[in-house]
Amino acid sequence: MFAGHRSFTLASLPVALAYLMGCGAPANPPPPKWTVENQNAPLSAPQKTAQVPARDTTRASSLDSLQSGRSTATPASSPLKDALFGYDRYELSDAARAALKANAEWLKANPSARVQIEGHCDERGAEDYNMALGAKRAQAAMDFMATLGIPKDRLSMVSYGEEVPSCKEHVESCWEKNRRARFVVVASRPAS
Repeated sequence: MFAGHRSFTLASLPVALAYLMGCGAPANPPPPKWTVENQNAPLSAPQKTAQVPARDTTRASSLDSLQSGRSTATPASSPLKDALFGYDRYELSDAARAALKANAEWLKANPSARVQIEGHCDERGAEDYNMALGAKRAQAAMDFMATLGIPKDRLSMVSYGEEVPSCKEHVESCWEKNRRARFVVVASRPAS
């Protein structure tokens, strides 16, 4: 009895696989064949398939980078630089203003670019406090960019608080890298 049951199961496996594979629509359906029924149909130009560019990892959000196992630090090659903040501060230092001025110049040279400003904190402090502090840092950077002539509709912001560090060591030199406003190029809004 057991051997007969086993041969039935093995024999039904190819049928089950064929059924499952045939349930979905094909990923690239073949073009319609010319038949007598469609001989009077108008001819159309061949459809171009959109080329999907390779993912630019320098333009991935910190969260995207974290989730895919890549570094969440801004690459040195990025044209947009981080604005760094002091411990428990959201006021812009001279160095942060210089970074933001350079970012504004890049945005002026690339008028179709939009950016998201990410507010980040080091690991010290309560989680909800750091979320609020990260938002204040992003807002301070956004407000300064507006004074440099960058329209606010080209800027958006998000706070990650302490959740997406660029450095994970528990020392001041690492913490200061995490206290930042990070600029990430985002997709343009569709034209209305």
